[in-house]
Amino acid sequence: MKRSMILAGFQKNSFIDFPGKISCVLFLTGCNFFCPYCHNAALANGEYPQRIDIETVLDFLKARRGMLEGVAISGGEPTLSPAIADLCRSIKALGYPLKLDTNGSRPDILGRLLDQRLVDFVAMDVKAPLDRYTPFCDQTDIADRIRESIHRLMTVAPAYEFRTTCAAPFINTTTIVPMARAIQGADRYVLQPFNRRSVCLDPAFNGKTDPTLFPEAMRQLRDLAAPFVRSCTIR
Repeated sequence: MKRSMILAGFQKNSFIDFPGKISCVLFLTGCNFFCPYCHNAALANGEYPQRIDIETVLDFLKARRGMLEGVAISGGEPTLSPAIADLCRSIKALGYPLKLDTNGSRPDILGRLLDQRLVDFVAMDVKAPLDRYTPFCDQTDIADRIRESIHRLMTVAPAYEFRTTCAAPFINTTTIVPMARAIQGADRYVLQPFNRRSVCLDPAFNGKTDPTLFPEAMRQLRDLAAPFVRSCTIR
């Protein structure tokens, strides 16, 4: 790699982070959003729960070729890292398919990674209707940025999914329809129930009125979103 990099976390085996593949997960620190229900608070705050040199990870990946089937890069928000392209390039050079998790706030970086064929699968969060992102970030042009990222994924990405963490009061039967309409025609939309046991970025969030949406409510959201996309599932 042209730039040295310290990872903030490293999970050696995962059966859920890269659809259809046994993967490892690399965690980068720092985020430009402040979602109150975020369960990776340390990473969102730019902290380092672990400090792992990238060369250690690359050596691991070399040794696991033929056993691991892919690598996922998560965060935080990975596109904030100045070394993200170099990291992706180093992993791809080892022959691994690569998945990227993103909040969609940096469509220029996402576009470069896609144009250079450095990612094989992108999972992008859709937090709310695009005109209601204020609880999650303070970028005045965020709606335009999210729209551009959606467009790039749906026109360029080899494979992708949009996903929403369903937590009250942000997600309900009123908000889910404009969210699904914003990604109309998408291949895959995944709804994830909020985990009340999480330690959140806002420590008081899950100590207030219960933000959990239970199975019946989740199914109702799925049924409302499904007509707009090719596949809508609950994870």
